Amino acid sequence: MAVSAGLADVVVGPTTISDVNGRLGQLFYAGYDIRDLARESSFEEVVWLLWHGELPSASELGWFRSELASHRKLPDQTAAMIDRLAGMNAAPMPMLRVATSLLQIEDPKAVNVAEGPERLASLGLVARFPTLVARYQRRRQGQGPVEPPLGANQAEAYLTMLHGTRPDELDRQALDVLLILLADHEFNASTFTARVIAATLADVYSAVDGAIAALSGPLHGGANEQVMRMLEQIGSLGNAKEYVERQLAEKQKIMGFGHRVYKAEDPRATILRQVARELGERKHDTQWFDVATKVEETVWNAKQLYPNVDFYSAPIMHQLGIPTDLFTPTFAVSRIAGWTAHVLEQHANNRLIRPRGDYVGPAPRPYVPLSAR
Repeated sequence: MAVSAGLADVVVGPTTISDVNGRLGQLFYAGYDIRDLARESSFEEVVWLLWHGELPSASELGWFRSELASHRKLPDQTAAMIDRLAGMNAAPMPMLRVATSLLQIEDPKAVNVAEGPERLASLGLVARFPTLVARYQRRRQGQGPVEPPLGANQAEAYLTMLHGTRPDELDRQALDVLLILLADHEFNASTFTARVIAATLADVYSAVDGAIAALSGPLHGGANEQVMRMLEQIGSLGNAKEYVERQLAEKQKIMGFGHRVYKAEDPRATILRQVARELGERKHDTQWFDVATKVEETVWNAKQLYPNVDFYSAPIMHQLGIPTDLFTPTFAVSRIAGWTAHVLEQHANNRLIRPRGDYVGPAPRPYVPLSAR
């Protein structure tokens, strides 16, 4: 039987949600080019698109934004648990898993995988993920939580609850673009994890719990944190070239470069490079963008590797005042849209996902009694 390590280039099932053309460096959500969505759309429109396969009308979008706003507040027990976990200095991603499990416990219809209840549960997860992360951050800093603001979109609500003040339009737009670009990416590790779990007819909360665990790894969602820590270790533009050359000479991985699927540049990285530049220039602080571009130049000259989505998302989130250990939870604030879309799609035409393994152990052999060993 043919074996592909890491399931590279193996097609495991159909989807109408997103499509990656790695050869040309293209990404489409339900047929829409990610570049058009980043320029013209909003995160709320993209969530609707991933769930329904079409962009919303004005009335549908208004209703959806209102529903998201009305579901942002946390149930009392979940809010209390976030406070307790913050007091314990729990790591952010395990906190998010615990909170998701508690939301499941507090939802009386959690185990129902029928479309109606599951869509409502999905809406609650998308709405509450920003509240979970923001409340945790403020509580671990000894600050009071900020109530979800009325009339705010997802990006504005998240930054407001995180920092205690409404963001300016530049910050809001930058985060909105980032949320759009991170919302889905075909059958990546965390999304495939969610689909495998959903295929057992487990509910959406259980599938999302598994997806969070997969996202936390440094070779997936955790890469953005590693990129920022690398940039901080480099420190200044003058150190970047020497740092990269030393790491490569020592056969060390430079985080934020290369991709299993893309052979051309990741289109999300192309967009985020421009966002990072504009954000730095308008804030009169281009330190991290300058260091990042020098790292990119040096890696390209040595290895001809393109940056991936994690690379420029790191300086953007740093400029937005998001702590480095919240970069991956912020990724989840976006990717919850794709996870829930894939769970809904999996349950709509379900088949248990059960691949085979390529056994390379000992050949069949006789049992040896304990006395003879």
